[in-house]
Parts: sequence; structure tokens; C-alpha cells
Amino acid sequence: MKNKLITDFENRVFASRKNLPNFRSGDTIRVHYKIQEGADKTKFRIQPFEGVVIKVKRGTADGSFTVRKIGANGVGVERVFPIYSPFVDGVDVIASGIVRRSRLFYLRDLAGKAARIKSKFGGRKGTLAVPGSEQVAENTDDAK
Repeated sequence: MKNKLITDFENRVFASRKNLPNFRSGDTIRVHYKIQEGADKTKFRIQPFEGVVIKVKRGTADGSFTVRKIGANGVGVERVFPIYSPFVDGVDVIASGIVRRSRLFYLRDLAGKAARIKSKFGGRKGTLAVPGSEQVAENTDDAK
């Protein structure tokens, strides 16, 4: 448990920082990260890192999230990003996944199709029946 003074200080200091979009474990995101170019301290380039969020640690100063992607030759690459880092330029949520856990460390042992996560925005199964349509009328006739 943190001291109340430390918590108040963190809330005051980090309140003015940029806010990231809402994302959770299982979401596919693209993190735009600033990387220093050469020995010059003023030159930066932005490199995107796209992958699945496998862990989110909430908090003010010590909050972070871990993103996993499959790199070259099928090698898994994980990277931990501090939430309030000045090098995190932005985060884009690409897809929202359906998962039942907050820590997806089991993805490390899976490969190929087994490592896929279902998306919330799936195909026909995700569609809703509109009242008054033929499907609803057929279903009510079957129930009689």
C-alpha cells in the first residue's frame, strides 16, 4: 500500500500527461514509440510496435503494459511499455479481443492458429436479430 502523500503527488503530476485509449488484455494495439537516432540527442524517429496485449498493470507512476508480437522466423517478441513514458508517442487500438483472463502468458507456449484470439467484431455470429424481421417471425412460429 502506498503512502497517501505519494499517491496525491503522483495524481497531481501525472494528471497533466496524455491519456491513452482504453484497452485491455487480448486487444491488438499499435504502439508508436520514439527511438533516438545515433549520438544526436535531439533526433528521434517513431517506430510502430504492433501486437497483442498480454498484460496491463494499472497505476500512476508504475503502470505498464506488455505487448507480444511474432517477429521474423516465427520468434515471439515481447516488450514492456511504461504508461507514462515520454517515449510512447501514441497507441492505436486495432482490434478488441475476447479473452477471459487478465494475464495471457499462455500465449507464449502456443504457435500458429492456436495463438489466435477471437475478435469482438466477428462475422455473422456477432450480428443481432432485428425485431420484426423474418428470422424473428420464424423463431416464434417454431416455439408454438
